Amino acid sequence: MNNPGFQAKRLVQLALPIFIAQITQTMMGFIDTAMAGRVSALDMAAVAIGTSLWLPALLFVQGLLLAFTPVFAHYHGANNQKSIQALAFQAGYIAIIGSLGVILFLSFAENIFMMMDLDPEMARMSVGYLQGFSWGVPVFVLYQVLRGCCEGISYTFPTMIIGFVGLAVNIPANYIFIYGHFGMPAMGGAGCGVATALVFWAMFIAMIIYMQLHKRFAVMAPFKSFHKPHLPTMWNMSKHGFPIAMALFFEVSLFAVIALLLAPLGANVVAGHQIALNFSSLVFMLPLSIGTAVSIRVGYYLGQDKADISALITKLALTMSFILAVMTAMITVLFRIEIAYLYNDNPEVVILAGSLMFLAALYQLSDSIQVVAAGALRGYKDTRSALYITLFSYWGVGMLLGYVLARTDLLVPAMGAHGFWVGLIAGLTSAAILFALRLRYIQKRGLFKEVLT
Repeated sequence: MNNPGFQAKRLVQLALPIFIAQITQTMMGFIDTAMAGRVSALDMAAVAIGTSLWLPALLFVQGLLLAFTPVFAHYHGANNQKSIQALAFQAGYIAIIGSLGVILFLSFAENIFMMMDLDPEMARMSVGYLQGFSWGVPVFVLYQVLRGCCEGISYTFPTMIIGFVGLAVNIPANYIFIYGHFGMPAMGGAGCGVATALVFWAMFIAMIIYMQLHKRFAVMAPFKSFHKPHLPTMWNMSKHGFPIAMALFFEVSLFAVIALLLAPLGANVVAGHQIALNFSSLVFMLPLSIGTAVSIRVGYYLGQDKADISALITKLALTMSFILAVMTAMITVLFRIEIAYLYNDNPEVVILAGSLMFLAALYQLSDSIQVVAAGALRGYKDTRSALYITLFSYWGVGMLLGYVLARTDLLVPAMGAHGFWVGLIAGLTSAAILFALRLRYIQKRGLFKEVLT
């Protein structure tokens, strides 16, 4: 068990299905945008605006649920499968309450769009999109609970399989509801909302069937027994999940605000920035998958009271993630122009995006460390530090420095989009250092023994 080669192999085995699942999820978003865009630019914009509204809200609930996966892994390591099932029910109750909050928030979409002074037709279509989407919110968060159970027992294969199920449903559902086929009216961009809800239902039902039939879930299958709400447990886990939820919110809102601050500089600047950011987001899935895998393995071995193996796994994960980041950074620099042309053929946009790719390469190095270190800390059930570190690093360092460099002449002549990217690099580097220091402190002091009892 203390063999680095064995542990590295297990990390890859866990991370690869998660990575593929993330790719399928990204492809679904791309397909939604592309198929709506075939109707009109207005339909595509309506989907994009609707997504910008539900994404932060749904990610917040998902952040609350992320606290459960390392605890599931801890129980798995202690060979206590029945406790996983009982805790999963409490996660389900939190998920349902959170989903009702998201639906309530989305019901005010029309008022929000009015305050934004949005084009009336675009607002109408975005509201229609969100109305259809809302029907899938409860099952999406419940699916995240079931996914957490699978990943908590170090079995990530179902996550990959169900991702393909969602992708298989997404294309025909979009085809039917966007363009109007098989007796359904052509709904345009609003049809994406209905299609996405159907995708969420398909993924949820497929996961239930998988867990009911597969022998690995014989003890903890969802319907083997029933557990009533236990408010102390729900409150305790919500306290652990809240910092993760807020950290996700800080990250999503940071990029949203940067896009808004760049808007006055022109469409080409925004487009170049989005190209670099979108490609970086794709590359980010590699360290993100490793971060999820390390949280599972750390929790598993802490459940066996083997802190030395948890520390070894953390070192391996950080090393693997950084090596991959070096490789992707080299690819980014070498093929930056070709990558930009995949998104846009406007020479001015391509040149700007290509220059931002240099900064994106540095961005990937810091990102690879901070996301894995944060994942390891979740494995140690230390979630509170994520709230303080992300708030300070993303907003106190990244946004503040980025704004000063991009939009003012205080330090240097205003750098535009490049200034925000320098700020992002500084913020992520700060987060990487602080997460690493916190991780070392937790391991040295044995503080995980306190939070796990």
